[in-house]
Amino acid sequence: PGADLKVTGIDFLKSQNSRLHHTDAYNIKNLVVRRGQAFQLQLTFSRELKAADKLALRFGIGEKPMKPRGTLMSLNPRREQDFSGWQISIIKNSGKECLVSVTSSPSAPVGKYTLNVKTGTNIYKPENDAVYLLFNPWCEGDVVFLSDEAQRKEYVLNDTGCIYVGSAYSMYNRPWNFGQFEEFVLDACMYLLDKSNLRLSSRRDPVFVSRAMSALVNANDDSGVLLGNWSGNYDRGTSPLDWIGSVSILQQYYKTKKPVCYGQCWVFAGVLTTVMRCLGIPSRCVSNFNSAHDTDENLRVDIYLNEFGEKLNQMSLDSVWNFHVWNDVWMKRTDLPSGFDGWQAIDSTPQEQSQGTFQCGPCPLKAVREGDVYLPFDSKFVYAEVNADKVYWLVKKVNGKDKYIRISTETQGIGVNISTKAVGKDEREDITTQYKFPEGSEQERKAMQKASSFIRPPGMGVRARFASTVPMDDMDSKPEVLRDTVSKTGLQLEITNTEALYPGNPLELAITVKTAAPGSWTINLAGSCQLQSYTGKVEASLGYIKETVKLEGNSEAKVPLKIAADSYMKTLALVEDEVLIHITAIAEVQGTEDKLTNEKTMRFEYPPITVQMPETAQLNEEFACAFIFKNKLNVPLDNCKLLVEGLGIFKMATFDQGNVKPGRIIKSEIICTPTRVGEKKIVAKLTSAQVKAISVEKAITITE
Repeated sequence: PGADLKVTGIDFLKSQNSRLHHTDAYNIKNLVVRRGQAFQLQLTFSRELKAADKLALRFGIGEKPMKPRGTLMSLNPRREQDFSGWQISIIKNSGKECLVSVTSSPSAPVGKYTLNVKTGTNIYKPENDAVYLLFNPWCEGDVVFLSDEAQRKEYVLNDTGCIYVGSAYSMYNRPWNFGQFEEFVLDACMYLLDKSNLRLSSRRDPVFVSRAMSALVNANDDSGVLLGNWSGNYDRGTSPLDWIGSVSILQQYYKTKKPVCYGQCWVFAGVLTTVMRCLGIPSRCVSNFNSAHDTDENLRVDIYLNEFGEKLNQMSLDSVWNFHVWNDVWMKRTDLPSGFDGWQAIDSTPQEQSQGTFQCGPCPLKAVREGDVYLPFDSKFVYAEVNADKVYWLVKKVNGKDKYIRISTETQGIGVNISTKAVGKDEREDITTQYKFPEGSEQERKAMQKASSFIRPPGMGVRARFASTVPMDDMDSKPEVLRDTVSKTGLQLEITNTEALYPGNPLELAITVKTAAPGSWTINLAGSCQLQSYTGKVEASLGYIKETVKLEGNSEAKVPLKIAADSYMKTLALVEDEVLIHITAIAEVQGTEDKLTNEKTMRFEYPPITVQMPETAQLNEEFACAFIFKNKLNVPLDNCKLLVEGLGIFKMATFDQGNVKPGRIIKSEIICTPTRVGEKKIVAKLTSAQVKAISVEKAITITE
């Protein structure tokens, strides 16, 4: 009976453990568990386990696991608790079988552990010896603990969602499949953790992990996941608009270990959400409309217009993007003074280096809101994105030299309608108040003063620093505190469209000029229409008006601005990005100082894709899903592609539809077999030379 004790097998009890650890959706053979929570293992021995027998379960992480470094945990059920904060106990010992319970430390390094079992001098290595350990938002002892179950479902477990894009005036959502449970995605995240060169002890902390991942999702310093490209030419890769989710990006990256081409901000944010949710850090995509890319952090963006109201591209290093997408991640900030726990902004779009690398965050939302911009990481940068001012300049030629005349200042146009998908429903949630106090409130003024004292060199007034790109002697005004332009005549400008903006139709636009004060006013009005990409880059100038309008007292005049279809259709087909319609108006009241600018960005409207399929289907039983699109535009759509994907139903597929003439209907059908139960979403996207991104999503419930 004193024969050597040997382990003959280990059952990882995967289905029971993964259900309790909310990891049952991961498409992987290995056991995946979350830290700080018990899981069970069933050991089988060569004989019954006796009180005198030596037994140790050894969990190791990294190249050379060692006890003193806390990277090797040797757990002995008969000894006192291990110093590492891990625990083990025997639940049931009968015959040759022994059921043990293991609880990892809630601050254990996250990653891939190997398990072996030592009995006396024998060591047993199971065949599938890797156990994946993740962050645990369900565990109160974990710094990523999130108390609300509905939020955990959305921010950790939801593998579909949408990202808000467009413009502040016409926002819309782009469906996005995060797909954090799909094949190879978890392994891709583990590969990124190894590539990050984070010390194993730093892998305990979501602050370090999320910062490292914000660097690795872009390819700029470290041959990370995605190569950014805003050039408008995507021949050598996939256009950023042709992705419908993160899965094919991460799978391709894991297979080739080379950056995937190409990404723009919503693609970076979609992939970073996938990586965070996959590792167990609650995460959401955040869209900031009218996002300031304020290169010298002086809290102002200068916009230069010519006398027709056309924006001049090359003048300014600063820019205002129609939208920019980053991420929020949820965690306690044990590295900061108290009060900065909760949502933190991180951003993987390569814009500016932080500590020598293209990375950004985590930055507490509370630090942005309160103006505490000295707190790490990158809070000045995030603060400027949502709080800069816009200053408009008119550039006129005087005696052959450019003269800059300040037209107006707008302090409330940047950082509006900050949006994310609502918890548990397909709706937009506005989270602007989590980033900033209401415009014009006393708290906002205080936060602005506090932030300004850290952002600007001392001696500069609040909101008063001049465009460094322009020589001072060409200025006709002195630096002073910037305030919204106040008008004597009650001058107002409104920009509208009088017909739906369908590609192939003329753009019927109008600029309305209003005055409120008594008297006769003569107004010089200029208005222009341009096409621009979402980063504010002008792609084409389509036309302008220059008129003199006479108004009496409290009255208004509506001036039409009409753009023929053939003046913009060529640009639509040439530019590989989705373009937006940008209208700028400048009004000047003769004989007064009253000057005003207004600008508005609108998107084209498109016919819809319809999806035909049953509302419910059964697991492993096939059903048909049809995608129908009718070209209701009066122009042909060239080189149409339909991209479709349904997580847990079918892999991404592409249908080439060729050229679709006006009035033509295309129909594509896919026969699919669901592999997972629950509510699943099917996403479809149509792209063509002229129209870049019509998308639709539809839900189906899969039952056992």
